[in-house]
Amino acid sequence: MGKHTRNSPRPEQHVPGALSASHLLSLVSYSCCVVAWPSFSASLPPVRFRPRIHQHQSPMAAAAAHRNNKRRRLSPAPGPTSATAPPLDSLADELLFLVLDRVAAADPRALKSFALASRACHAAESRHRRLLRPLRADLIAAALARYPSASRLDLSLCARVPDAALAAAPSGSSLRAVDLSRSWGFGAAGLAALAGACPDLADLDLSNGVHLGDAAAAEVARMRTLQRLSLSRCKPLTDMGLGCVAVGCPDLRELSLKWCLGLTDLGLHLLALKCKKLTSLDLSYTMITKESFLAIMKLPNLQVLTLVGCIGIDDDALGSLDKECSKSLQVLDMSHCQNITDVGVSSIVKSIPNLLELDLSYCCPQVTPSMGRSLQKITKLRMLKLEGCKFMADGLKAIGSSCVSIRELSLSKCSGVTDTELSFAVSKLKNLLKLDITCCRNITDVSVAAITSSCTSLISLRMESCSHVSSGALQLIGKNCSHLEELDLTDSDLDDEGLKALAGCSNLLSLKIGICLRISDEGLMHIGKSCPKLGDIDLYRCGGISDDGVIQIAQGSPMLESINLSYCTEITDRSLMSLSKCTKLNTLEIRGCPRVSSAGLSEIAMGCRLLSKLDIKKCFEINDVGMLYLSQFSHSLRQINLSYCSVTDIGLLSLSSICGLQNMTIVHLADITPNGLTAALMVCGGLTKVKLHEAFKSMMPPHMLKNVEARGCIFQWINKPFKVEVEPCDVWKQQSQDVLVR
Repeated sequence: MGKHTRNSPRPEQHVPGALSASHLLSLVSYSCCVVAWPSFSASLPPVRFRPRIHQHQSPMAAAAAHRNNKRRRLSPAPGPTSATAPPLDSLADELLFLVLDRVAAADPRALKSFALASRACHAAESRHRRLLRPLRADLIAAALARYPSASRLDLSLCARVPDAALAAAPSGSSLRAVDLSRSWGFGAAGLAALAGACPDLADLDLSNGVHLGDAAAAEVARMRTLQRLSLSRCKPLTDMGLGCVAVGCPDLRELSLKWCLGLTDLGLHLLALKCKKLTSLDLSYTMITKESFLAIMKLPNLQVLTLVGCIGIDDDALGSLDKECSKSLQVLDMSHCQNITDVGVSSIVKSIPNLLELDLSYCCPQVTPSMGRSLQKITKLRMLKLEGCKFMADGLKAIGSSCVSIRELSLSKCSGVTDTELSFAVSKLKNLLKLDITCCRNITDVSVAAITSSCTSLISLRMESCSHVSSGALQLIGKNCSHLEELDLTDSDLDDEGLKALAGCSNLLSLKIGICLRISDEGLMHIGKSCPKLGDIDLYRCGGISDDGVIQIAQGSPMLESINLSYCTEITDRSLMSLSKCTKLNTLEIRGCPRVSSAGLSEIAMGCRLLSKLDIKKCFEINDVGMLYLSQFSHSLRQINLSYCSVTDIGLLSLSSICGLQNMTIVHLADITPNGLTAALMVCGGLTKVKLHEAFKSMMPPHMLKNVEARGCIFQWINKPFKVEVEPCDVWKQQSQDVLVR
């Protein structure tokens, strides 16, 4: 037995020929080479290793042991040092894959380093990978050959995927899920090849396939093992194509037909007749009417039905439902169905007794007491959304009395919500977990006092732009609702005392306090010290904060993933240097922060390797140096706004080397030339959307624009005047309020 150091765990049981725990850790360190290895040993479960077969075993015992050894093992790389190298062939795939999962979570690119360590590591990483996300369509064939065990192919980074790329998939592929929702350029021929190569395909996303019609649907129908299919925005699709899918894919469980404007009741009726196993169906913005609505509602296994914006669904259609409807429906979304009133809602509730979630946002012109009382028939209701509705007198009171079981209530932008009605409702909803009263501008401290005293178990509270609530009332939130995980107090009277009270909400994951002009670094200090789980914070236009407050947040919230510091004009590179220690940061918005420079951005690039969204508009001191660091370290970058920065052709060209970059806004870059812009656009092959000033349109070669568009990129030409000045936060807020009053 090898020696155990003081910090190495002892194996639960040592078996002759097995690896000790200390040997295992040294083996992993050797295998990962340049990969930064987290302190992993403390979290590993006890592992019992299988004994090796010894030479003195009988042939029968050896054969039995061989039959029982089902796990594949790694073969060490041949070479002169194989006798002294750690025995990778003794490490089971299950344990090694657990190691690779941890490595990938810390830095996905580290898997490449692992694969380069040895042939054995290369083979293990090949067997381990299940998800492929190639940067270009021409890499699909090589990726599938390199990773034969992959089960999911995500082509969201490939703007254009021609039929030939899909035809390159090897026959008998193990793929079970393919995402083509952000790709175009393929048609029926490519889908036919995909159907032939992937006999076990169960999940196919063709969303936004505005060019896909009945011929493509006929090829999809050949994928008989499909269980999840999205045809959202396939506008050429008609009843004939849907009929092919319904007949050819009888095992469908989830289907989205959102924005399929060519469908009628005929195709939907056939779908209900053939696909009896459907559990989730999205018919948003289709032409469904009463004729097929009843057939859909009779699907025996249907649990989720989405009917957003279906103008053909009216009170008559809802009233036509009878007791033969399926009782399995649990989620119903009828938001934006403009022809539904409180009468129709009152008539449908008797047919859906097992409903758990109901969305009537922007649907009912009036929420009456009778409609509220009718909801009492849905005894299991857990979520109710009434966003944008108008409450009549006692309407909200009736909902509070009738829906005592609900856990989530959304009243965002509702009119007619008063202190009296809201206070009564929340006094009845003792088990409420999520409440949204965004833009309910008539409520005051009375409502907040009622909410915080009655709903102490809240985990989510959204009350943006509740302008009549005082800072003193906001302190009650932190004092009484300590379980909060999500809190939105944007554009409120929150001050430092309120933030001090919110420090009692130690489970906060998301905090949005933008346009709160009374908060300062002192208040953020309390949040930083008490909210270690914080992953998302919005400080948009909080003009009273500086580097000290941001540093407190960065040091106290190491799990931070997103931060918005736009128009916080006092922050400098010190803030960015502190945020660079938040290694999980993926979204950084510092628009209108004129005191940050490329020095701070370079620290972000080196420290935050997962950065995917960056907004540095009107950061005038950021120049080509910052772009060079981004190109070197920020390989996960997908979206960037460079407007008004001091970037030249050199910086733009270096930025274009990021293979996964998809969205760029480069309006008002004074030092960019047409030739430099043309070169950058030609090099950056993954772009899907580019915003440019209209002046460049006439300066760039038309054939180049067509070439870039042919790759799947959309140009958006902006004609905005050059405006450098940044309004102070208080002036901007006053201007916004003046516009709102008008």
